[in-house]
Parts: sequence; C-alpha cells; structure tokens
Amino acid sequence: MSDERDTRHGAHDAEDDGTAVSVRPSGKRSARRARTSSEADTGAVATIDRPQVARKTDRTADKKKAGRGGNPFKRLVRFLREVIAELRKVIWPNRKQMVTYTSVVLVFVVFTVAFIAGLDLALIKGVNWLFG
Repeated sequence: MSDERDTRHGAHDAEDDGTAVSVRPSGKRSARRARTSSEADTGAVATIDRPQVARKTDRTADKKKAGRGGNPFKRLVRFLREVIAELRKVIWPNRKQMVTYTSVVLVFVVFTVAFIAGLDLALIKGVNWLFG
C-alpha cells in the first residue's frame, strides 16, 4: 500500500525488474538536480556538500572575551564594514518592482483601514442599539 501511495504522489521506481524502490522528494534543491547514472542505479539521492564547521578553540573564546573591552572605534568600524558587506549581498528591486510592491502594500492598507472602520461603525451602532 505504501509503495502505491508513494508512486501516486510523484515518486518513481528506480529499478525496472519488478522490485519497486520508491524515492521520495526531499524538497532540497540538490535532490532535484540531474542524477548521474550510478546514482540512478543505486537509488541514491544527491546531497549538498556542506562546508566543515570549524571547531571553536580556546583562542577564539579568548578573542571574543577581549572583543568586548577593545577599542570602541575599532568595533564601530568593524560593525560598519560588516553592515556594508551584508548590504552588498542584498538583491535590490528595480523601479518596476518597487512600484508594484508599493501599490500592493497601499491597497492592502486601504482595505485593512476600511475593514476596521466598518467593524468599528458596526460595533458602535450595535452598542447604541443594545444600550440605547
């Protein structure tokens, strides 16, 4: 039953000799990449090569402790450099996208204000009718 359900929802059989090996999509980008012939034979799913995380040493812990009491101007300059580096990674919208996003936000705000004003008016009328 589970093999039938897996194939109904988009999974496929890896072997053609009658044994059904279902491969479920993981949702990861690497799983959607084209597979090599060896991976298709074994039914293996491609994985992302992740960089190894460096282990914290005593030196990095000492550096963090010393960073709090360091020169405030150096810390400010480092902070501003990191901010600029992060802003360079941002994908900025072009003029057409900005106009579209702004108009969507304004329409949503107008709709929300009108909805809340309507509820407020209805509640005022209801309270006045109920309590006279």
